[in-house]
Amino acid sequence: MELRQRPGAGAYNMACWSSEIVMKLFTIAEANSLLPSVRPIVKSIQRSHRRVISFQTTANHAAAGADSGGGGMAQGPKYARLLIDLSLGAGQLESLGVQLKDYGQGLIDFPSMRDGRVVLLCWKADEGDELEWWHDLETGFGGRQPL
Repeated sequence: MELRQRPGAGAYNMACWSSEIVMKLFTIAEANSLLPSVRPIVKSIQRSHRRVISFQTTANHAAAGADSGGGGMAQGPKYARLLIDLSLGAGQLESLGVQLKDYGQGLIDFPSMRDGRVVLLCWKADEGDELEWWHDLETGFGGRQPL
């Protein structure tokens, strides 16, 4: 792996040449500047997630019936649309370099550099207009520390 700075930008890109994966690394300022754009996406994901959860029993019943050639849901198209909405929202975040960690809480991470290592700047939908937390890759949400 190699860390390299994009020409003319304050962000870093991390490239793993064997698979050509590029991870966007954000400064705190860059992540904060994205929050106004990211917040409505996260809120939409949360709404869709709540609706998907309301179909859980019916969907499980339909899945069990599908094994024996039956199944189906009266509101199957609506359920499918909600799943598509969740996927599209997650894709929007991913295309920005933002990692979705929890659909229900609206928990997202912004990869960043801190003291020469990759860490995650952490934000939840019910938090303020600026990032306040970070954590190591291994510790997750429970290891959050103030910025």
